[in-house]
Amino acid sequence: MKSTVVAVAAILGGVFTSAAFAEVDHAQFVTETFKSGQEVTAKCLECHDQEAADFMKTSHWKWSEEQNIKGQKIEIGKKNVLNNFCIGVRSNEPRCTICHAGYSWKDNTYDFTKAQNVDCLSCHDTTGTYKKVFPAVQPDPKLNLTKIAQSVGPTTRKSCGSCHFYGGGGDHIKHGDLDSSLINPTPDIDVHMGGQAKMECSACHSADKHVIKGQSLLVADGKGPRIHCTDCHNEPKIHKNRFVENHIKKVSCQACHIPTIAKAMPTKVWWDWSKAGKDIKPKKDAYGMEDYAKIKGEFKWDKNFAPELLWYNGKVDRILPGDKIDPKKVVKINSPQGNRFDKDAKLMPFKVMRGKQPYDSENNTLVYVKLFGGYWKDFNWQKSIEDGMKAAGQPYSGKYGFVETSMVWPVNHMVAPKEKALRCTACHGSHGRLNWKSLGYDGDPIRKKKK
Repeated sequence: MKSTVVAVAAILGGVFTSAAFAEVDHAQFVTETFKSGQEVTAKCLECHDQEAADFMKTSHWKWSEEQNIKGQKIEIGKKNVLNNFCIGVRSNEPRCTICHAGYSWKDNTYDFTKAQNVDCLSCHDTTGTYKKVFPAVQPDPKLNLTKIAQSVGPTTRKSCGSCHFYGGGGDHIKHGDLDSSLINPTPDIDVHMGGQAKMECSACHSADKHVIKGQSLLVADGKGPRIHCTDCHNEPKIHKNRFVENHIKKVSCQACHIPTIAKAMPTKVWWDWSKAGKDIKPKKDAYGMEDYAKIKGEFKWDKNFAPELLWYNGKVDRILPGDKIDPKKVVKINSPQGNRFDKDAKLMPFKVMRGKQPYDSENNTLVYVKLFGGYWKDFNWQKSIEDGMKAAGQPYSGKYGFVETSMVWPVNHMVAPKEKALRCTACHGSHGRLNWKSLGYDGDPIRKKKK
């Protein structure tokens, strides 16, 4: 190991950094034939054991973060919270964990302490061919792992997007501002990633010891390594127009500079699980998307539409496993905190996902459902809920129903060229896009001032 490290350091002129290592021609060090992902990682660990140790401390690896919730320290994150897409990871690990940067996560006995389970290739593949398959949660056996391991390098939009563009079960489903159109976008789709800029994800989502800037609203507590537009756009006065400049106090940059989302591909905005299991022939909507699937239920899609503006102070309310719900109301699985009087809150754009999903109708709690190898196989809600709740360690009364839910996803990508940013009349005036009363105003404040 030491001789290899010394050799690489010599090649780099003594600069011994992980960033520089990513630019090294690894073909001279990787010559073995690999039969599994763990064998590839074992080779990586000969030089990069510290990088693996650092990575294993991050939420990208753990899929959770410890937070203080109501006086209790609990681990929350993707691996145990509920959503209104495919509902939850618990009991569905072999399918969901295809997008985990690790190998062989098949159930809740997964060993997060084993460095050889880290999947280095999921982020550092540069061939564009790498993928894992389920239920093994291992690299596709058709791949030439030696060639891929020899070609590792810095992350790219494609390598990051191989998971982040495909959340919710496929391309352009979950995030209205993240889909495969960002692999090679036009400037109109995203001014930072398209045109001459061609910025990679890491330009903003920089990392220190594999801790990557940015937080999902699944785990956001307002204390993590956040990203702000002003990290780069930090002039004393960004806008020449003082009226526009004054908006910065209460309006996020994204609110004006991302006028629409799902620009190139439609995104899912409604998912009704209560209609699943029926032999209904799907129809195609105006965007060419099917409105029904027997294993998933009814869908609605939208394209090139305005995100919803909500107050956000960096913190989030969320439904945790076991929390009581009111089935007579729309259950907000997560919702941004803040209001117009909150000094830390600004108007921020969100994609709001709505739908119906199963819940325990006696305990009044949202439920986990075993879909992969469960409902998708036999269409038995009772059995699949029992299996899902058992895997999650949650009580189940044996009675279920369906409840309407909503979930928010922040919009930070698909920034338009500055000349296409929103104008005053987009929000103010008789045809403005804002619901002023829902934001805490009696009406449009501009129109009130004129009176």
